[in-house]
Amino acid sequence: MKKRHTGFRKFLALALTLALVLPLTGPAVVMEAGAVTQAEIDALKSDASKLNDQKKDIQNQLKSVRADKSKALDQKELLEQQIDVIVNEISNLDAQISKYSELIGEKETELAENEADRQKQYELFCQRVRTMEEEGEVSYWSILFSSSDFSDLLDNFMMIEEIIEYDNGIMENLLALQRQIEEDKAALESAKAEQESAKAAQVAARQELKSQESEVDKLIGEISAQEDQLEKIEADLKKAADAANAEIKKKEQELASQIKNVPSESGFLWPLTNYNTLSSLFGNRIHPITGKPNNHTGIDIPAPKGTPILAAKSGVVSISTKNRSYGNYVVVSHSDGTSTLYAHMSARSVSEGQTVKQGQKLGAVGTTGSSTGNHLHFEIRVNGSRVDPASYFKDKTLYVTYKGQKVLLSH
Repeated sequence: MKKRHTGFRKFLALALTLALVLPLTGPAVVMEAGAVTQAEIDALKSDASKLNDQKKDIQNQLKSVRADKSKALDQKELLEQQIDVIVNEISNLDAQISKYSELIGEKETELAENEADRQKQYELFCQRVRTMEEEGEVSYWSILFSSSDFSDLLDNFMMIEEIIEYDNGIMENLLALQRQIEEDKAALESAKAEQESAKAAQVAARQELKSQESEVDKLIGEISAQEDQLEKIEADLKKAADAANAEIKKKEQELASQIKNVPSESGFLWPLTNYNTLSSLFGNRIHPITGKPNNHTGIDIPAPKGTPILAAKSGVVSISTKNRSYGNYVVVSHSDGTSTLYAHMSARSVSEGQTVKQGQKLGAVGTTGSSTGNHLHFEIRVNGSRVDPASYFKDKTLYVTYKGQKVLLSH
């Protein structure tokens, strides 16, 4: 009897030891990073919803002006606003797709860790059960009844209770891991589906952008054929130039100390590499399309949409904004009292207060604002007064289009 009792005690000690060395761990916890990523995605979706509302509002405004030929410039401005919204929408979807990639990576890691943990706990549990089986089948009741006295009974009962509690914990953990794995798989599939939806939305947005740009191109052709519209463009540009003068002076006063600390080069860099034919000169001229006298506040340099526009001199960006006449435009103020203006950009690459170096990209050629084709409207001011930009490039070979012909510019 004593020998049998000793065997029971050995069995309990072995079972308890195996139980205590097998870790009781729950599902892997890598949710914090994923939760932050999901919050960022939700914020992007909220922004996308606001952009969609803006687009609908612009579309409603477009409906009211499309049929009115006298409001062609209004229509062009609204189309450009809609293009800006679509560009922001595409950028938003880019960010969403990127965040979904992060979320998918996190979920895949979490799923793999939980599956590995489940397998490890299952194998260790099976190992303990096999080891106990190898010691022979022993009933817990037999162990209790084999106790030599009441104190021994209590010891055996406590050991058995610990083993049973551990076994229950193992099963609970395995069930929790299984539930977590199923949730991980569902979340992973959901993230992948959401990402595919964002990719499809992006393709649709790019197609819409292309369609809107084609509509602008068509509208530009219609405007170019209307003399009154062209006269209005010239009037708007002069008005915008006069308003810009006041704004430039105000901004230069605000940024005076910063502008003073950025050394200016002695000469100007031509702002468009490989494009040196002008379509419109500075000052009093006969308008090339209307044939009527007018005043041009800068020079126009045609170039394909997207061509980089470079800073003619180092300085500080005093203005980077958009208005109806200049479209997207940038003004750089220089420490020698000059400033340069770059208008009708398709996009701006700098912001107000930013220091730029000569030759740095400021934006890209476009036809935003009061414009009937892709070109850079370039102005130079000296102490606030507009001067002929071409006069600062006497060492550069320049051409001008005259009556459909390209001729050498004498300057």
